[in-house]
Amino acid sequence: MLFKDIPGLEHIKSTLRRSVNTSHLAHAQLFDSAPGGAGLALALAFATYINCENRNEADACGVCASCSKMGKLIHPDFHFIFPVAASKKADGKNSEAFLNLWRSFLIENPYRILPEWLDFIGSENKQGNISVEEARGILGKLSVKAYEGEYKILLIWKPDIMNASSANAILKILEEPPAKTLFLLVSDQSDKLLTTIISRTQRIAVPAFSDDEVRTFLKWQHVNETTATQIAYLCDGNLSEALKLVQETEDDRSGWFATWMRSCYKYDISHLVKLADNFDVMNKERQKGLLEYGLRLFRDMLVWRAGAGELLRVPQEELTFVQNFSKTVSFEALERMIEEVNLSYYHVERNVRAKMVFLDLSLIVAQFFQR
Repeated sequence: MLFKDIPGLEHIKSTLRRSVNTSHLAHAQLFDSAPGGAGLALALAFATYINCENRNEADACGVCASCSKMGKLIHPDFHFIFPVAASKKADGKNSEAFLNLWRSFLIENPYRILPEWLDFIGSENKQGNISVEEARGILGKLSVKAYEGEYKILLIWKPDIMNASSANAILKILEEPPAKTLFLLVSDQSDKLLTTIISRTQRIAVPAFSDDEVRTFLKWQHVNETTATQIAYLCDGNLSEALKLVQETEDDRSGWFATWMRSCYKYDISHLVKLADNFDVMNKERQKGLLEYGLRLFRDMLVWRAGAGELLRVPQEELTFVQNFSKTVSFEALERMIEEVNLSYYHVERNVRAKMVFLDLSLIVAQFFQR
């Protein structure tokens, strides 16, 4: 992973590069990122840059022996600790046992979240954990001198899920780090970290990706402009979610929502029944995704009706729809619609028959329009 492979965030990249080039490296740094953000990718690019043999002011060279090994995540001076759980794919209770799976997982896509990792290793709904034994074993990993690079680097992903014993074990190492050793902590829930850990790290606040940055990334993935724009609107800067949405290109949420609202407005019962039948055969994730999209547009209508249209970040096609349909419902009705969609989402999550849920929602929403 190189800095150039990460869209945007130039001010953070510049700060990281400058700390290396001026030899002002904090021994422990916390990449505090949003879910699906660039925290993990930046930490990987930073580690690559630190030990690159021919780095320049802009980036690591990407071709030296160190960069080649970092690209495969096999550099002998670069270590990982991450949550693990009982799995059929690996036999062990620490990161070392899952290292080959972890490398494949990260190389495929570094913008990942914990549930994706647990699914990847086949944890069967078990919770991930960083054990106290692994936390205490860090010193053993880092006690020897660096093999090839100038620094030994330990990347700890999701330290926020540690229990108190594990966190305190790491705290002792952060207080008295071995020489020429760097700790890179990556978290998307830093509020769950011990304040004593936060106080011993240099915090790097990594914002969620902007819509433009998401679009840039998706274009790198050869996604067309229209689809990239819609996905950027839906994912809220979460590249993990954006990549999931790319896999659902057949799911035209905008067209589906417009058709649904027109049928509700016309009170076309027969067509609403057909829509409910179609909704019933979708998988649960797609059902939830459509309801989430509906919630988003209803909220955009509320913002528009409140006279704060400049705050909307909706694509032009959806914006026209929001402007037109917000004229047909009152402010109070929109609030009620949001409540009803939230209730339907709750019922779908709990396996209530989707056809019944959706048809009931449609008949309720239809009553709120001003015809």
